[in-house]
Amino acid sequence: MTEQLSLWSLIFNASFLVQFVMLILFLASVVSWVMIIQKGLYLREAGYNSRQFENDFWSGIDLNKLYEDIRISDAGEGLPGVFRAGFREFSKLSQQAGVEPEAVMEGTERSMRVALSREEEALNQNLPFLASVASVSPYIGLFGTVWGIMNSFRGLANVQQATLAVVAPGISEALIATAMGLFAAIPAVLSYNRYSSAAETIYNSYETFAEELSTILHRRIHSK
Repeated sequence: MTEQLSLWSLIFNASFLVQFVMLILFLASVVSWVMIIQKGLYLREAGYNSRQFENDFWSGIDLNKLYEDIRISDAGEGLPGVFRAGFREFSKLSQQAGVEPEAVMEGTERSMRVALSREEEALNQNLPFLASVASVSPYIGLFGTVWGIMNSFRGLANVQQATLAVVAPGISEALIATAMGLFAAIPAVLSYNRYSSAAETIYNSYETFAEELSTILHRRIHSK
């Protein structure tokens, strides 16, 4: 209990600038943890939905029925969203008279590229913030530490005898800023590396599916 009170007293007795640095790092840590949890849940759900949809798609189900099921359920995200965008454009163009097969496929692929761009943006959302926290937080904490230590040594000019007991509190409160910077940065950098890799893997599976769907639709329209 004494150590906790000692820690809080060091924070509350720190200079205004050091306290401001600690506040920034605390807020950055809280926001990054919220984003870490949200992004983890989103990527897990995206990966699960992708696997489930691919199982349904390759089960031999009629594509028209699959499209109707997705349209009724209003599934507009992830792999179902890519399929919905491409198959909707394919159906619309292929039913129009006088439209060449190549024009149908160009419109279909263009629609899927737009859907893929939206999915890529959703998969990478919040990752730049985590990268910024991971790279900047240690330097912010170091700035608070340098400022606190500088104030501690400046305070030595006002005492006749310089001892460790005089400068220890100031140095201790300054080092807390560095610790808080690392506390904010380490989870952010680990989460960024993991989530960016997972997002890239999921997006690559989206692109692969879009190419496979384009091949299937290409065969369908040329078999008419």
